[in-house]
Amino acid sequence: MGKIGKRSRIARDAVAGKDNLTVEEAVALIKSAASAKFDETVEIAMNLGVDPRHADQMVRGVVNLPNGTGKTVRVAVFARGPKADEAKEAGADIVGAEDLMETIQSGKIEFDRCIATPDMMPIVGRLGKILGPRNLMPNPKVGTVTMDVAEAVTSAKGGQVQFKVEKAGVVHAGVGKVSFEADKLAENIRAFVEAVSRAKPTGAKGAYMKKVSVSSSMGPGVTVDVASATQR
Repeated sequence: MGKIGKRSRIARDAVAGKDNLTVEEAVALIKSAASAKFDETVEIAMNLGVDPRHADQMVRGVVNLPNGTGKTVRVAVFARGPKADEAKEAGADIVGAEDLMETIQSGKIEFDRCIATPDMMPIVGRLGKILGPRNLMPNPKVGTVTMDVAEAVTSAKGGQVQFKVEKAGVVHAGVGKVSFEADKLAENIRAFVEAVSRAKPTGAKGAYMKKVSVSSSMGPGVTVDVASATQR
């Protein structure tokens, strides 16, 4: 095991023995313990009582965080004609069709979100093996296959976060920056938890939300009382 740095050791000591905190307590602790020289992302991880290998236990969705993510999101849009113009006017960073497909096939992926109009899906479908593993494949269930490309681009750049449960039953996402005011981080955390709660699949049995924890990019995680995280 590598040697633990002084900053990491101090951060770990600060959260040692502190579990099942309220959202406000957890946010305060994370903000006070963050010591990196950059504005760390505040991350949330939720352990869910689901087995995503079963279709009726898959959890995925999207949420618009009320206070944004603090992250600059680059958006690519597959569209032609007027819809391509709409995407550009809305602030899309990359817009194209076959040319964009070829760029992606060459290994050049310079975006964080991919949106497509429905008529572009035959083209986008060829990129499934590239975009799928990166969670970039447009999907109508989360609003990234749509004719309203302007709204989709605006949402993506304005704090919209997509989530999808992983094999171990964990959902995670960035919900802001350490520099955010504490109440704004708490509001974002609760909005994310609420969205995951609404996405509870029909096949989920027993306890759905087993554990909620938050951390900064470089800091240790602290567990949050589930009841506190679900209060609005």
